[in-house]
Amino acid sequence: MPWPSRKRDKGAVADKKEPDAKIAKTKEETLDKEEEEKAAKPPAGSSKSGWKNWKKKESESGGEESKITYCHWLLKSEPESRLEKGVDVKFSVDDLKAQPNQTTCWDGVRNYQARNFLRSMKLGQQAFFYHSNCKDPGIVALVKIVKEAYPDHTQFDQKDPHYDSTSRKENPKWSMVDVQFVRMTKRFIPLSEIKAHHLAHKADGGPLKDMMLFTRQRLSIQPLTQEEFDFVLSLEEEKPH
Repeated sequence: MPWPSRKRDKGAVADKKEPDAKIAKTKEETLDKEEEEKAAKPPAGSSKSGWKNWKKKESESGGEESKITYCHWLLKSEPESRLEKGVDVKFSVDDLKAQPNQTTCWDGVRNYQARNFLRSMKLGQQAFFYHSNCKDPGIVALVKIVKEAYPDHTQFDQKDPHYDSTSRKENPKWSMVDVQFVRMTKRFIPLSEIKAHHLAHKADGGPLKDMMLFTRQRLSIQPLTQEEFDFVLSLEEEKPH
């Protein structure tokens, strides 16, 4: 039987054959648009105070200015069942936690820019695990990269919903990485709340002003600057708005 493919863009399966692993993929052309609609009315007034408080904490701790480089990531996966060519592509954070060593390959990416981001990932870098295409999209956990990019074997599996007949083993088109669960965020950080900060930061120059979750929202693999990552992570300490 075919192994369900893992996560987002137009997916693929995994390097290790994991018969029971469920690996979700996100149809980027429609899913993020739906999430944007759900976040269209973010909580009013929540963002600027959060930005000021975060800046205050940063200055009190003597934080240095972050370099404008991408060193963290946001990975989208679908926590609710959805069939693609007869295969359920659901893969939630609970599915990740159920894997051996809480580790899995992040396969199924079929967007060139997202693939290039995968290939840029370095061992030990952290990423947000983001539940996508669901009733309440948002960040639920932290994961880390435990194996850098290598060929995504699902591109060669004709039984897999993300088989790519144009890819050759001597020059594979698609890559994947291995990720390992680190911890749940202290609270669920919804898309609507992140968007509220993004909109405010566009006006006042805060760290989320150019966050790719809103400027390139269809991408299932998204880079984050240190400043973006730190600010979003700081939200877990705040009471939900």
